[in-house]
Order: sequence, then structure tokens, then C-alpha cells
Amino acid sequence: MTARLIIQLAALLGGLGVAIGAFGAHGLRKMLEASGRFETFETAVRYQFYHALALLAVGILLAVRPELKSLGTTAWLWLGGVLIFSGSLYTLCFTGITKLGAVAPLGGLLLIAGWISLLLAARQM
Repeated sequence: MTARLIIQLAALLGGLGVAIGAFGAHGLRKMLEASGRFETFETAVRYQFYHALALLAVGILLAVRPELKSLGTTAWLWLGGVLIFSGSLYTLCFTGITKLGAVAPLGGLLLIAGWISLLLAARQM
């Protein structure tokens, strides 16, 4: 994955995080609170933002240090983690399908693997 693509994905995840978070806080708050899912929704948005910012940092680092190609693996792991972790929580909030809660830990594992990947890439510096 290129630095340019990573930064573009970070921008996309960050922008969507703002839009989804605002929609949930303003347009869906009553529904989310009534279903007891407001905190779950906030967790999904928060983790999406954390990893959008982390992706931005990795993209910038890769632009400065293009020899650290393993940072592409970090980016893929985080992207997959956000899609599965936050995506399953968003889906749970909107559909009420509780079985999706079992999918979130897989996304969490990908997020953790991404941080381990970053640690390994940093050892190459």
C-alpha cells in the first residue's frame, strides 16, 4: 500500500467518522438511547477516529521513509479492523442483531495486530 493511498484512506475514515458521529449524536440519539446502544455507537466512532489518525501518521511516516514497506501491512490490518470492529458495532446499533457483537472481537484482533505490525516496522528504523 502506498503512502498516498494510506493518507487518502485516513481522510476517508476521518471524514466518515465526523459524518457518522454527527448523524448519531443529532439524528439518531433518541433511537440509540432508547435501544441502549448510544455508548456502543460512540465506541465505534471513537475507534474509527483513533485509527484514522493512526493511519494518517503511518501514511506520513511511509512518505518520509518509503523503505519501511511493512507499514503497508499495518495499514491493511487497521483498515480491516475498523471495517469489522466499528462496522459490526454500527450494524448492531442500527439493526439490533446481537449476534454481530461476536464479530467485533475479530476486528479488535486486527487492530491489535496492526499495532504489533507497527512495532515491528519501527524496529527497522
